[in-house]
Amino acid sequence: MLFEALIEIRGINPFVLVSAERAQGIRLGWRKPMPVLVQLDDKPVPARRINMMPAGDGSFYLYLNADLREQAGAKVGDVVTVCVSFDPDYETGPQHTIPPAFAAGLEISPAAKARWISLAPSLQKEVLRYLARLKSDAAKTRNIERLMRILGGARERFMARDWN
Repeated sequence: MLFEALIEIRGINPFVLVSAERAQGIRLGWRKPMPVLVQLDDKPVPARRINMMPAGDGSFYLYLNADLREQAGAKVGDVVTVCVSFDPDYETGPQHTIPPAFAAGLEISPAAKARWISLAPSLQKEVLRYLARLKSDAAKTRNIERLMRILGGARERFMARDWN
């Protein structure tokens, strides 16, 4: 999909609005954040991966980070040629594997496993990303133990939120 658009700003976030008609041309029936490959004025090469965010009326906000705008030499208020295509390499679900100690804990506790499965996929993905970014083995062990207690029904604070 190739079109010209004005770079606008929403709050502090520069964006290009992708109309509902254009969005349907990129991926028919898509209603959640849409993974796309983007170029502004034919830059960067290769195209940048970005998620277009639904606006609620069928259109999408294509937020443009500073790096992408700098590479294209574009700023808020400029009209740019936008090339957008659905990202064919997009894979749904968690991008990080379940740590072996966590997987073992889930196998031991059917209740914890059932609660894990009942979590929204986005929350599962967030938890796995959090665990993958921990540096020390001690921190991983401590956080997996806390997560297992929470999934077992304990009320605790984990990842800056209260769980119950």
